[in-house]
Amino acid sequence: MTKKIVVTGIGATSPIGGTAPESWSALLNGASGARTLEHDWVEQYQLPVTFAAEALVRPDTVLERPVAKRLDPSSQLALVAAMEAWADAGSPTVDPDRLGVDFATGIGGVWTLLDAWDTLREKGPRRVLPMTVPMLMPNAAAGNLSLHFEARAFARTVASACASSTESIVNAVQHLRDGLADVVIAGGTESAIHPVTIASFASMQALSKRNDDPAHASRPGSIDRDGFVMGEGAGVLILETEEHALARGAKIYAEVAGGGVTADSYHITANDPEGRGAARAVKLALEMAGATPDEVTHINAHATSTPVGDPNEYQALKAVFGERIDEIPVSATKASTGHLLGGTGALEAIFTILAIQNRVAPPTINLTEQDPEVPFRLSGEPTPLGDGPQFAISNSFGFGGHNAVAAFRTV
Repeated sequence: MTKKIVVTGIGATSPIGGTAPESWSALLNGASGARTLEHDWVEQYQLPVTFAAEALVRPDTVLERPVAKRLDPSSQLALVAAMEAWADAGSPTVDPDRLGVDFATGIGGVWTLLDAWDTLREKGPRRVLPMTVPMLMPNAAAGNLSLHFEARAFARTVASACASSTESIVNAVQHLRDGLADVVIAGGTESAIHPVTIASFASMQALSKRNDDPAHASRPGSIDRDGFVMGEGAGVLILETEEHALARGAKIYAEVAGGGVTADSYHITANDPEGRGAARAVKLALEMAGATPDEVTHINAHATSTPVGDPNEYQALKAVFGERIDEIPVSATKASTGHLLGGTGALEAIFTILAIQNRVAPPTINLTEQDPEVPFRLSGEPTPLGDGPQFAISNSFGFGGHNAVAAFRTV
């Protein structure tokens, strides 16, 4: 018999809130996390984009100073979100050999890496910190969570660009079903709002350049969208077998019913315009869940607000749902949070879980004139989902042709 996997704890630190409940409340209220960057380096390097969606609460103000000093900001954010999720799950008592970590990042410790390079050039090799490599490595977040929570079953890292943390959730489900652990800390993090990444994304025409109006810059589905807004933060889910959760009397948010991971093999940055890989990921998620397309009541779209990406996602979903795709309530939450890259899937998974639990699809802000090529059922106001059983999917697609979809069901 296939094991049922459930969510018993959530934690998030995002551009619109320092916790998961604060982020959810702000999302429903139509908040935007995009703000003008107040850093000297913006003017120093004459960056063409002068805004982003930084984490609302700096993680080094939450963690104890000795802890924060040995972590890159990406790992700081991961630990803050994981501590919240763990407490929310009731700080479960679990054999360390049965507790695992499936975590993700798109880029990793870019701040630590480039700060160390500046130090080397300006002050010489003796001034480079000895903890530089342990702080910058992509598996730093997973490793530090394993240390903090004494998770010894495994501590694995996914790095598949913007699909990373959704893939980590799908992996966690499989690892739990395979009996490798009873509880898994899953999710993702990113802290890559840096001059190099802003300049690079801007150079490829991927970022919005609405410097005079950051709060309205991310506008997925709108005909006048001009690119995504870089975001920062982390999302963490505590996943466990239903048997383990019930045995300890845990509250349950939702079931992680299925997941799908595929690759486009089309282009290193552009997704397949026919959406074949994305469509297959959705179908795999539904297949694992034992569900049909007709059961889906809500979709959290990847919807980055890029001119090309949004229509491609619509085509992918239309291939799965047919004309019904125009009827399903869709939320494009990057309009509020910006794009957290490797952390975005975990945050959006949390929003999807809360949407079906509360039976309300969060609004998609900044929707001006809707693009006829992206005719999703989007709304600038929260949309009721009805009283019946809810089944939702959350999509994440990344550079490299990575596609990951997670499916959630009410319990």
